[in-house]
Amino acid sequence: MNNAIGVLPPIAGVLLLIAAGIVFIVGFSRYGVNFIKYGFKQTALDSSLEKHFDRLEERLDGMDARIAAIETNHFGHLKDFLSELTSILVDKGVITNQDRARLDNQLRGM
Repeated sequence: MNNAIGVLPPIAGVLLLIAAGIVFIVGFSRYGVNFIKYGFKQTALDSSLEKHFDRLEERLDGMDARIAAIETNHFGHLKDFLSELTSILVDKGVITNQDRARLDNQLRGM
């Protein structure tokens, strides 16, 4: 760098340093510390990251729908199991028909 600046006339060297300073100030003000790491290449990086986040968001929305379907399906099986369990408890004399009716009403309300 010293050789390149030494070969140039003093005014050209000063203008080169001023131009480099302006480029650094503009880049640093737009991108912060990441400008030192990546330079002006960040514009392409930002748009590709947006695409990746959009695709990730779509996949997560699809997964949420599947999880909700699984939860609903398992809850239905659980309600059937609990209804069967109350029937067995009535048959064994552990609870009365009145208790079974209350439990069934609770299950229906869920």
